[in-house]
Amino acid sequence: MPTAAIIVAAGTSQRMGFDKLAASLRGIPVLARSIHAFSDAPSVDEIYVVCSEARFRELVTESFSKPIIRVDGGSSRQESVQQGLRALSPEITMVAVHDGARPLVRVGDIEQCIERARQYGASSLARKVTETLKRADAEGFARSSVDRALLWFMETPQCFRLNVLKRAYQHVRERNLQVTDEVSAVEAIGISTFLVESSGSNLKITIPADLEFASFLIGENVWAD
Repeated sequence: MPTAAIIVAAGTSQRMGFDKLAASLRGIPVLARSIHAFSDAPSVDEIYVVCSEARFRELVTESFSKPIIRVDGGSSRQESVQQGLRALSPEITMVAVHDGARPLVRVGDIEQCIERARQYGASSLARKVTETLKRADAEGFARSSVDRALLWFMETPQCFRLNVLKRAYQHVRERNLQVTDEVSAVEAIGISTFLVESSGSNLKITIPADLEFASFLIGENVWAD
């Protein structure tokens, strides 16, 4: 099944105070590292990067083994993903959506997600909740514990048969719904997503400390397949 990756990189990085996708991780920009992971994944045929022309020109300067196509983003992540879906080649039947700010995703995890999406129609990389969870009241006092046994932190890539994700986003668009990820979109049409547990750190660069930790992991080579 021909497979495309949509790498979402149209955000403004306002919480960081600087362009986190341009930040250097051991000499390579965050966004470029994310692209490299999908370029190295055998199951991925094409890569679509949703970002501005200026960001693409500045950060995607290296050679990759797969075609890299730039797509203009929208005003939200949801709109940016839909822009990417509209740009896909006609032969594409599977799609993997990934946050450009997750540069440590492993090739093996990408492959596992795509394989499970082929099997079940929808899959996502995720990690189990291991911390103790509490439910608080409006004043900020812990009132009760939350059973974490079946709780997961969602990550990307989130992978789907293309017809499933397109149908989900059509449903979301027609009803003017707002979703924060693709799993939420397919949930809206009654489709469950198989969760693939991350085999290692797949952190999302959100604050400056994340860059330091990611750089450490790369230096220790504990994130590679």
